[in-house]
Amino acid sequence: QVQLVESGGGLVQPGGSLRLSCAASGFTFSTYVMSWYRQAPGKERALVVYILSSGRSSYYSDSVKGRFTITRDNAQNTVYLQMNSLKPEDTAVYDCKASAGGNVYWGRRTQVTVSS
Repeated sequence: QVQLVESGGGLVQPGGSLRLSCAASGFTFSTYVMSWYRQAPGKERALVVYILSSGRSSYYSDSVKGRFTITRDNAQNTVYLQMNSLKPEDTAVYDCKASAGGNVYWGRRTQVTVSS
């Protein structure tokens, strides 16, 4: 059974940091592109960042470039999103996605709230 379980969300003050984790099971994690999406209140879900299966290449949206870092541990079947210098506009529900060869799996979402 495929599972993507996110953790690490929560409430943080502006300028603070959080690290999200997405633990995968039920598929060959090391062959999948892993992505993080987010959906802010009143907005559509948007791609934040992705990392290729090897971990050698990644993409960042302009809104998070220089502040967020995606990494993956293929031995632990886990992808991480380190979020630094958080801003109120980073407040959203975050979701990880696994994709490869037409297969797409979504996680269960985690809330990130940036507020003083």
